[in-house]
Amino acid sequence: MKHLLPILLFVITFTSCNPIPDGEALLNKSIAYHDPEGNWPQFKGALTIELTTPDQPVRNSELTLNLPENRFTAKTTRDTIVTYREFSHDSCTFELNGRTDLSAEEIEAHRGTCERTEMMKNYYTYLYGLPMKLRDPGTHIDPQVTRKTFQGQEYLVLKATYDPEVGKDTWYFYMNPETYAMEVYQFFHDENEVDGEYIILKDLMEVQGMRIPKSRSWYTNKEDKFLGTDLLVNAK
Repeated sequence: MKHLLPILLFVITFTSCNPIPDGEALLNKSIAYHDPEGNWPQFKGALTIELTTPDQPVRNSELTLNLPENRFTAKTTRDTIVTYREFSHDSCTFELNGRTDLSAEEIEAHRGTCERTEMMKNYYTYLYGLPMKLRDPGTHIDPQVTRKTFQGQEYLVLKATYDPEVGKDTWYFYMNPETYAMEVYQFFHDENEVDGEYIILKDLMEVQGMRIPKSRSWYTNKEDKFLGTDLLVNAK
């Protein structure tokens, strides 16, 4: 018993010195790491992204985001196909290899609708704006944070759900317990089915005072199947 007591005291002391923050506190710490100056809401910039996927040609995208003016452009090149789309104040334009006089079949084949362009704007704004985007209206942060070991690394895991009109997926964000950097995130359409994907983040790029993940590799939750990697080649 006399040998067990010091061990118990060490465990109690270690645990009390390393409390798990609640959801809001963890989110605040992660945002402070990635966007210490609070620059994201006023972001106006350009991103160059290279997407590699199995058995597919590389896709290169040149994006611009102007959050204060709600504007987005994307020039995407894959093989000989070049598309350009723009979203500005609820209006859209779409070009295919420099042409705007497109048939309904061409628009459908290349997903040139305004709905698709707005979806892309929201997609890139969400992914490259994390974890700051977790402050958006309609986002619900679970107050309970869990510790989880993922691929041999221990993380503090934040859970987020959304109002139905915002999103139906359940998301988990894996934060480094020392720096609070976001290093993995994961989403499920239905957790009982173990569907959805997880995304491993590597390296950081300094962009207008923010630390933005440079590499995102996507895998399925159920099969651990590799889907592709987004590489942030340049940002300004």
